Amino acid sequence: MRHRVKSVKLGRTSQHRDLMLANQAGSLIQHGRIKTTLAKAKALRPIVEKLVTLGKKGGLHSRRVALSRLINNEDWVKKLFGEIAPRFQDRNGGYTRILKLGLRNSDASSMALIEWVDNVVEAVPAAADGEEKKAEAKA
Repeated sequence: MRHRVKSVKLGRTSQHRDLMLANQAGSLIQHGRIKTTLAKAKALRPIVEKLVTLGKKGGLHSRRVALSRLINNEDWVKKLFGEIAPRFQDRNGGYTRILKLGLRNSDASSMALIEWVDNVVEAVPAAADGEEKKAEAKA
């Protein structure tokens, strides 16, 4: 029975899974968005949300807890507490978004992009593509 089991195994041991998700959380803090499988993105979301909440609280204890969860990487913690957490000071949760990208060619696993919600998504307007194709067809 799965009573009160919140984490997914992701085909790894618990130590491997914890380190992998900590590395992914650090990469998300460092780069602002990462491309990963949908299952990993869904497993990463609660970890990152709790880290941002720690960053919003501030204080020495919160900083030390975040440092222990981010594999003692002080650069990630400085960026989390200095840049990312202040951006979400007025927000009560929901700091990340997961965008589904489709299937990976090699093994057909579902891919996703996880990013901060205040990131601007660069979208190519559909009209611009149509106009370019028309111009190419005329030439």
